[in-house]
Amino acid sequence: MQVEDTGLFGVKRIHPKVFGDRRGFFFESYNQKSFSQAGIETQFVQDNQSLSSQGVLRGLHFQRSNPQGKLVWVLAGSVLDVVLDLRRSSPSFGRWESFELSSENHEQLWIPKGFAHGFAVLSETALFCYKVDEYYNPQDEGGIKWDDPALGIEWRLENPVLSAKDQKLPTFAEFVKAPDYPFP
Repeated sequence: MQVEDTGLFGVKRIHPKVFGDRRGFFFESYNQKSFSQAGIETQFVQDNQSLSSQGVLRGLHFQRSNPQGKLVWVLAGSVLDVVLDLRRSSPSFGRWESFELSSENHEQLWIPKGFAHGFAVLSETALFCYKVDEYYNPQDEGGIKWDDPALGIEWRLENPVLSAKDQKLPTFAEFVKAPDYPFP
């Protein structure tokens, strides 16, 4: 496994060692010892999967009082994965990066607590997988407007398919100005 830092403080891009032959391939998607040696020390409590069609955009999401660290990857298809740093004290506060994750490149991302996260489906369908270190709580969820012009995120989609909830999210500036801003 090869782990590289990204331009966002704490976010890691993971390239697992893939063993392939004419029968297919094998790789470890998670090994606690290897991840701890790479500086990713957490205890996962929940695994999630989502299946989405081409053009679907999910995000940018986070949990307020119980933020989640996430290990994400794609089991089938490809997505443009976007991560936005919400932590005021971070050297990368307010910055975003995108990464193409696919079932062909087998890349994973470690996204620590304090980030908004979303993805856009580039392939016909995508099966997206993530391990989280806090339980999901629907009353605790929040989000940032996917097309906030101040952020200028390049999603590589013309007219994304969005949930009703994602169409009503605040801009980054509106969220940061809120009196109950949760990320120091």
